[in-house]
Amino acid sequence: MRRFLASSIGVTCAVALALPLVPSGVAAAAAAPGGTTPAVTRAAVTNGAGTPGSTQSLPLQPLDPDRASGAATFGLAPRSVRPFSLVGVIWDDPAAELHGQVQVRARAADTGVWSGWQDVETHNADHAADPETAERTSGRARGATAPLWVGASDGVEIRVRAESRSGSEAEPKAGSESTPLLPPGMRLELVDPGEDPPPQDIPSEDAPSEDTPSEGTPSGDTPSEGTPSEGAENPDRNPGEGTGENTGQPSGQNPADGSAVVPADAPRTGVMSAEATAASAANAPLAPLGATEIPALNRAETEEEYHVLRGTEAAGQEGNAGGQAPRAEPYIGPRPGIVTRSGWGADESLREQGFVYTDKVSAAFVHHSASGNNYTCAEAPSVIRSIYRYHTESMGWRDIGYNFLVDKCGKIYEGRAGGVANPVLGAHTLGFNSNSMGVAVLGTFSSTSPPAAAVTGVAQLTAWKLGLHGMDPSAKTYLTSGGGNLYGKGTQVRLNVISGHRDGFNTECPGGKLYDKLGTVRSAAAGYQGR
Repeated sequence: MRRFLASSIGVTCAVALALPLVPSGVAAAAAAPGGTTPAVTRAAVTNGAGTPGSTQSLPLQPLDPDRASGAATFGLAPRSVRPFSLVGVIWDDPAAELHGQVQVRARAADTGVWSGWQDVETHNADHAADPETAERTSGRARGATAPLWVGASDGVEIRVRAESRSGSEAEPKAGSESTPLLPPGMRLELVDPGEDPPPQDIPSEDAPSEDTPSEGTPSGDTPSEGTPSEGAENPDRNPGEGTGENTGQPSGQNPADGSAVVPADAPRTGVMSAEATAASAANAPLAPLGATEIPALNRAETEEEYHVLRGTEAAGQEGNAGGQAPRAEPYIGPRPGIVTRSGWGADESLREQGFVYTDKVSAAFVHHSASGNNYTCAEAPSVIRSIYRYHTESMGWRDIGYNFLVDKCGKIYEGRAGGVANPVLGAHTLGFNSNSMGVAVLGTFSSTSPPAAAVTGVAQLTAWKLGLHGMDPSAKTYLTSGGGNLYGKGTQVRLNVISGHRDGFNTECPGGKLYDKLGTVRSAAAGYQGR
């Protein structure tokens, strides 16, 4: 099952044939070697959905060594900069690691108040394309920390402090063959996501945390361990639907002010670029060209779509006519609503042209973005645009690494382009990107529990996408390692169909608190599938 474009194939092919092969409108600025590289700004024009985003790239400078340990320190003194909302540190060699601590302070653009020091996750090399793949060996890839969302800011200070070496030598002497603790070519990336596309209905940002309900008391949002959530108990219920309460407003009006409500899957107006057209056309069987959201379906609608996508509709009808047993209904969760790349305002000129696929989706790896929890649900599209720009412009990847992203309110977003129903090859779990998909929950969940809605969103998404590929969320599967720090290249590894990133690579991701919820996700997803 390599592609799912059986339905509307004529329309899709017609659109694809009409697309001109134009080069990307953005190229990363070349950096000169050494620590004196000038600051550069990379910007691009979006598809008309909002104002352009940009990236400021500032070379880090040597600072006085740490007084207590004598460790080498690089950074930048407090300074005013152009507006930004997300930060990260990159360096030249993607294979090099940063052995130390990265901390930043940001000045809020609206109040002028400086934040306290915030830690940036330095262990990020495990979120990457597989070894020896074209994306990994393109020559554009760079080493990087995880990105950190700091909100709208116009001032920054940063310090990068090396770990203390054992013995008296904090840093290798000149000419020493010892591996440096701090990689050369470090730069601070300040990402401005640009303005949001036209607003859509967004869930309340006050989503409950897993810590909110009292112990043993059902929250109503999150399935308890081993128990399917409400959507699983009522498998015909559309997971994207509300409570069905009558607001007293005429259909198509906003209950808040009576204004017209634009359908979530309404296409964007205006001229679409060739890249935007191609990204949207990849979802043509599921939503119209230019749609901002792929609408949720109930179970019956999802099963009908499944047979269309699999090309089994005609075969089933022929079997019934011949007196044979009716077609078997699939184990698949109702399709949840998914915000498309157009919906979150992706600048399609940033990614490489074309799409790369794997054979199927046998497993789902759950991640946290490690970008912090200081964002609202209304800001989630901006966070995703920032991560996308950081992955492509700063880290040199072909596209955003994750296949899907889920915000703290449980809303699901399309990640890497190529079609949400298709087995798109991502760059999320080093060594296990083939035959898998990567789902990132926006936030950091090392010591903070994920919101109940986010856990439910992951369960709904995996129940549907794994169901398309005939996979049981509560089962085990085998994947072949492409090489990593847990399993050598070519090793057959038995994994949960829904695994955490740390199951395939020695990493902290997806954070201990989110990892502890994966049992809940597996059982709930299986329930959504009707198992």
